[in-house]
Amino acid sequence: MSETAAGEYKFSKKHLLGLADYSAEDISYVLEQAKTFREVLDRPVPKVPTLRDKTIVNLFYESSTRTRLSFELAQKRMGADVVNFSSGISSTKKGESLKDTIRNISSMKIDMVVVRHESPGVPHFLTRCVEAAILNAGDGAHEHPTQALLDMFTMQQIHSEIKGKKIAIIGDISHSRVVRSNIIGLKKLGAEVIICGPKSLMPVFVETLGANVSFNLEETLAWCDVAMALRIQMERMGAVTDLFPSLREYHDLFGIKMAHLEKYPDFMIMHPGPINRGVEMESDVADSDRAVILNQVTNGLAVRMAILYLLSGGTRI
Repeated sequence: MSETAAGEYKFSKKHLLGLADYSAEDISYVLEQAKTFREVLDRPVPKVPTLRDKTIVNLFYESSTRTRLSFELAQKRMGADVVNFSSGISSTKKGESLKDTIRNISSMKIDMVVVRHESPGVPHFLTRCVEAAILNAGDGAHEHPTQALLDMFTMQQIHSEIKGKKIAIIGDISHSRVVRSNIIGLKKLGAEVIICGPKSLMPVFVETLGANVSFNLEETLAWCDVAMALRIQMERMGAVTDLFPSLREYHDLFGIKMAHLEKYPDFMIMHPGPINRGVEMESDVADSDRAVILNQVTNGLAVRMAILYLLSGGTRI
């Protein structure tokens, strides 16, 4: 964070690789800008021409629906020229390396790259290959910074500020990139964070990031202001199939149920999607008025518009 002569905050980041690189002031500034873009989305014509002269490539090596569509829509709402790249129909199937792919794309005079990749560290690698601004849309099980930003923005809508709030993240912690970014961001903004799930899905790193650990869902829900459920990521488990006995047993022990909403009336429910109904939560829980899951999706558009704007060099909307 730096200050201008007039005392106004100046955002100085070139990339969004992860929230580990952002200070509490940086995160707060992004969330503050997102408020303006959230208001834009409520207009009859929800568009602003702030990226009219920018060319952005969405470089997705891993399947995505919400994140890819959210970024693409944010870019188009801001007037950018958008190019969508899919590894399944590209020269990567012919053996072209990631380095050559991004350099060829960069030679077409692009300004920004939004990248999702199954390997941790790919966004950092791309910063050494091209001059364009790099935005991490998820790298392996490492980070997913825009998801954490939209989660925090949603929490602010409910609680006005995050400092002192009690946030529980429940589910498949080992295979989640959302959890690392959320722990980092929430701790920087002064929240208390507890991680809850089966021991077999609980990595050591959560404690090193300052989160507490629980294996008891009842105690966790009684404690928290926000309960964020995570999807069981079967596709990342590979050949390992014995991390828990069954999805039914997982739901019995760690699934959020309507009975929990009646017993603990204060916490709100979040989920980064996609939801496995009947696994991490009952279907009625996902559709209840305590769930802000669809708000997260709308807020994700506003947050991504904000970070695209800031990384493009914008200072005032």
